[in-house]
Amino acid sequence: MVDTERRTGRDETQDERADRMWGELIQEIRVAQTGVQILFGFLLTVVFTPKYDNLAHTDQVIYIVTVVLGSCATGALIGPVSLHRLVSGRRIKPQAVRIASRLTFVGLVLLLTTMTAALLLILRVATHDGWVPWLVTGVVAWYLLCWFGVPLWTRRRHTTQ
Repeated sequence: MVDTERRTGRDETQDERADRMWGELIQEIRVAQTGVQILFGFLLTVVFTPKYDNLAHTDQVIYIVTVVLGSCATGALIGPVSLHRLVSGRRIKPQAVRIASRLTFVGLVLLLTTMTAALLLILRVATHDGWVPWLVTGVVAWYLLCWFGVPLWTRRRHTTQ
């Protein structure tokens, strides 16, 4: 089949498209939610360990910021489920999908910042080395490439929209 013969769309109604997109979005959220919930659960226990009191003030601040970011990421990634439950049956699924998609994107950005802050804290406590910011920057660059760079490049290279 040559490119000109390739099908360029789906034969679906707006509601069918919204249903399909909702299902795909929920699958994506499940992956992100698992990661953020495990990370957030771990973060919640740190304050109750004896080592927490011995952390430098800066590290305690980084910890608090990390917990707040993790909490916000959890809220944003669980938000689409609540949105769906509260608007289900109101015949606004296309709009709900758009809003849920935006919440998911915000959740991914918050997850990125949570993971960055957690990595910074862990490496500062574990190594006390001056190269920690460079290592964290490298990991963040990798996250940005994997989570946003490759998908945006793929979208630009393989779509016309």
